[in-house]
Amino acid sequence: MTKEEIAEQLSQTPFIPHPALKNPHAQTIVSSLIRRRSRLLAQNTAPRYFDPSPGVRVLAHCSWQNERTESPTLLMLHGLEGSADSPYMIGIAEKAVAAGFNAIRLNMRNCGGTEHLTPMLYHAGLTEDLRRIIDELTGNDRLREIYLAGVSLGGNVALKLAGEYGRESPRSLCGVVAISPSLDLASCADAVELRSNSIYHLRFVLSLRSRLRRKARLFPDRYDQSRLKGIWTIRKFDDIYTAPHAGFRDSADYYNRASALPLINRISVPTLILHAKDDPLIPFTPFERREISENPNITLLATERGGHAGFISASADERFWAEAKAIEFIKLTLPALKDRAQVISR
Repeated sequence: MTKEEIAEQLSQTPFIPHPALKNPHAQTIVSSLIRRRSRLLAQNTAPRYFDPSPGVRVLAHCSWQNERTESPTLLMLHGLEGSADSPYMIGIAEKAVAAGFNAIRLNMRNCGGTEHLTPMLYHAGLTEDLRRIIDELTGNDRLREIYLAGVSLGGNVALKLAGEYGRESPRSLCGVVAISPSLDLASCADAVELRSNSIYHLRFVLSLRSRLRRKARLFPDRYDQSRLKGIWTIRKFDDIYTAPHAGFRDSADYYNRASALPLINRISVPTLILHAKDDPLIPFTPFERREISENPNITLLATERGGHAGFISASADERFWAEAKAIEFIKLTLPALKDRAQVISR
């Protein structure tokens, strides 16, 4: 299917916000607080550790179909200071399993109570772990159809990896879904520091400070928590900790090199980007770039409302609209991939 055909299909059930949640902040906050149903996950989920590089171990929660190798696999990434148990991760995974997919909810480095597993920090441009995990799932598990789904910071990671692959994407990588992705980190840093976003900014900073203290207790030779004094912005935290520990010069260098936007024109697999124009944390302007609109592999669904990774719908049948659209997109692209594989094998 072309991007126009995919957009037409997905737009048949447009996003209509819940009447009590038309404000972007209401969408953002309420969505992060509502627990998702997890009946299928509760019956079928097991932990799995991946070792993507020496000294690095990450934890994933895997829900497998009975025919594991014959089923599409959805590999999910959470946002800043989230985890595999973030409500949207549970929601997407539950819908994926119900649709017949394998679902893997990945904790990025240190997240989900895994600070002890690696001395390193995670960051918005860390694609190395994801790349190695895809290799393992393809080589060792023999999974043939893998999709990535990332939310917010995780969406940036997924898009950046697809851009890094370019036309050399592994055959097993069939597509990408990015919900409210922070694909231009500098503009996101500017937005989160606005006074209107102080509630989010403070929450992120407090969480980052708390995580750094835990890391300093575990790895005192690597992290100096005394430098936390005076750090009350994400940008300052990135200047002092994230950037230097990840090999960047400073926060500006980090935001420039870790953003997916400079690589997005190279994406060669079917990709869906879902973003609300009223997102308080991620400005819409970067999504209007020609690199996105002119890439035949990228479908952009831009709603007028929805907040940041909110998309709580007025419809009870599709309450968490973006989560449902992620699964619908995969279903739309799978038949074409299977048809193509049959033609090649003849």
